[in-house]
Amino acid sequence: METFFNPRSVAVVGASNSPFNLGSTICRSLKEFSPWNGDVFAVNRKAEDVFGCPGYASVTDIPQEVELAVIITPAAVVPQFIEQCAEKGIKHVIIESSGFSEGGEQGRAMQRRLDEIARESGMRIIGPNCLGVLDTSSKFCCFYGVTKDDVETFCRNTGSISFIIQSGGIVVIILESFSMDVVKANKIVSIGNKSDIDEADVLEYFQKDDSTEVIGMYLENIKDGRKFIEAARKVKKPILAFKVGRTGEGARAAMSHTAGMANNDSIFDRACRQAGIIRVNAISELHSLPKIFTHMPSLKGKRIAVFTNSGAFGGITADLLVGAGLEMARLSPKTQEKLSKTGQLFNVANPIDLGPAISMQTFLEIFDILLSSDEVDGLLPVPSLWHPMVIEAIVELVKKCRHYGKPAAIYTPNAVHKTVTYRNNYNIPIFESPEEAVRALQVSYENARYTAMKEVLQELNAA
Repeated sequence: METFFNPRSVAVVGASNSPFNLGSTICRSLKEFSPWNGDVFAVNRKAEDVFGCPGYASVTDIPQEVELAVIITPAAVVPQFIEQCAEKGIKHVIIESSGFSEGGEQGRAMQRRLDEIARESGMRIIGPNCLGVLDTSSKFCCFYGVTKDDVETFCRNTGSISFIIQSGGIVVIILESFSMDVVKANKIVSIGNKSDIDEADVLEYFQKDDSTEVIGMYLENIKDGRKFIEAARKVKKPILAFKVGRTGEGARAAMSHTAGMANNDSIFDRACRQAGIIRVNAISELHSLPKIFTHMPSLKGKRIAVFTNSGAFGGITADLLVGAGLEMARLSPKTQEKLSKTGQLFNVANPIDLGPAISMQTFLEIFDILLSSDEVDGLLPVPSLWHPMVIEAIVELVKKCRHYGKPAAIYTPNAVHKTVTYRNNYNIPIFESPEEAVRALQVSYENARYTAMKEVLQELNAA
């Protein structure tokens, strides 16, 4: 799998100088926009060079070794190029062309032919009908249609969140959203129709990948349910999955897109619980939730302490926490007495009302009291940013959470653009709404339970 993300040489089959040619955009991206420095060859009927990439009429005409072929031609001619790749000895192929099993019986027949060639030659294939791969460490990106600005946005910072995405359209949403957050993408693979490599194969690879901390998935169907569950159970990292097909209409739309029957939704739900996969409720959660795992310890219990400058948000967050299956921590008289000595607090019962005037020292004392208490498993801070000192206090809170091994899902009541600005300027994991913050605590607790379950299963299997 590693070769797909960091090949030393690539043949872009179907790249030409024709107007609106998609293969040419891949050549240009790799040669002009990306710092990736491997060899790129263009394969087209005229054997013409494309954006500085030497051109050949056939894959077998390329004189050098080729580690990866990216095919983006009309579906009808893909089988002949796969045969050329097999003859050339290329073991890694990405087929970005569409028109296979999602396109009727003729397309399914062509896809079966691809599978036969791959099995006979020991080739591994991603796709068809996919966008390709991105590795922000190696700076290799074979997405078609990307601009210089896109590549700079995608590859500017290397992150730790890797994605398995069945649809290319979701890739761009996630990458652009990460440009405004403290987490960034690591690797992304668009798997399309999954004629060969499927979600279970990539899960296994990401589990072994040291640079991946969290795995996100967008799926339209599951190729092999048993294989999927077995692979996910071995993954010790948080897995977030969004799957379409909750309704009959959604299932039909998924089938027409990537030819995958959107498996029974209730069965998928049970599979996630058996496999230790967190099922997310929205595409936005694939990019908004990972920071609770990368920047905070896991939530090992349900008891949450809330502190805020706003009485309104005390009530709002209490409702949200209970609705999410969490609990408002019950603070003992001893703990409340400690809190009352920190400053002029309006209320020391949970939710704690800080009042409008509070010092850095008071913040730090509150953090220590709550995080060190056996009555509290995690925090939901909702402080008003009335002074720069509050941001400085949040920075210290992140450090203290790591010290005590308990998480805080931080929300500051602001317009979203202010939240994003503070988050980026200070590199702190602020969530954009109280609902998002509570959801983060919920999935952190869910993942902690899944982690414990997987550890038990591994012990039983080893016994």
